[in-house]
Amino acid sequence: MKALVLAALLPMAAQAQGYMPPEAAQGGRVTLGWGRMFDNDALGDGHDRWHTGAYTVSVIRGAEFSGQLPDRIGALLEWRLHSEIVAPANLANPAPGDRRYAGVLSFGLHSQSQWQGMELELGADMVAIGPMTGVSGVQKWVHHALGIAEPNTSGQITDRVVPTISGELGRSFDLGSMRLRPYVAAQAGVETLARAGFDLTFGAFGSDAVMVRDGVTGQRYRAAPSTLSPGFSFTAGGDVTRVFASVLLPANGPAAEDMRTRLRAGVHWQGQRASAFYGLTWLSPEFVGQGSGQTVGSLSFNLQF
Repeated sequence: MKALVLAALLPMAAQAQGYMPPEAAQGGRVTLGWGRMFDNDALGDGHDRWHTGAYTVSVIRGAEFSGQLPDRIGALLEWRLHSEIVAPANLANPAPGDRRYAGVLSFGLHSQSQWQGMELELGADMVAIGPMTGVSGVQKWVHHALGIAEPNTSGQITDRVVPTISGELGRSFDLGSMRLRPYVAAQAGVETLARAGFDLTFGAFGSDAVMVRDGVTGQRYRAAPSTLSPGFSFTAGGDVTRVFASVLLPANGPAAEDMRTRLRAGVHWQGQRASAFYGLTWLSPEFVGQGSGQTVGSLSFNLQF
């Protein structure tokens, strides 16, 4: 949502890229890095609808990270906190047949490792939905403070907690100045789905780093670097998803589309002590009756002290 763009920029600018060198580990787990991604359609097509806003923070913990993922599952752990607002196209006056409002807040633990030469991510999240998350209350407060019409949340999805498990398997191929990474993924819980896609990277972004995929857009963000190479990098990618069930599109609302498509591109800048990423992702319609797809913008900004 538009009102949260400025609110999200402040914590992103204040957070440091908390990388700790391997020699500091001394055999125990330490914080090896932080990653975060902010999504908002105000940064994309300029509307305030459907996937209107999300913010994800990842904390990487382990004994060390020297540029290669460990062979053992659980040796490198990612603690992930995610908040999201899914809404109808008109927040103040939802149209009949539009998707229902949902405030989402989740907390999970994911393992980042390698298996048979491939990158393996396995995770479990507890996903809370509804007024109990406080997400809708925060949005109303921000809209009221900024003099914007408050969202009508009377029809929002009711309180529930949905355990969710997920996994992704991918492999990177170096093609000169470009890296190609095909991947497959699956999830069961808040949305049950299977996915296949690819990532393209032109430049050093993501090399020798723990990379995490944003759930809404599929954009990847860096959560723990080994080395930092100043300069610009460009990313592109896409995926196709088969959807089997979605708690975010319940039976008393519009039906979920069986297939989804995401197409994305972005640019990453790395300086000596700061980095920034901006990307755009086109999301195909997710429910029957959705008149069009939408374009969501993604932003990440890191400072290293």
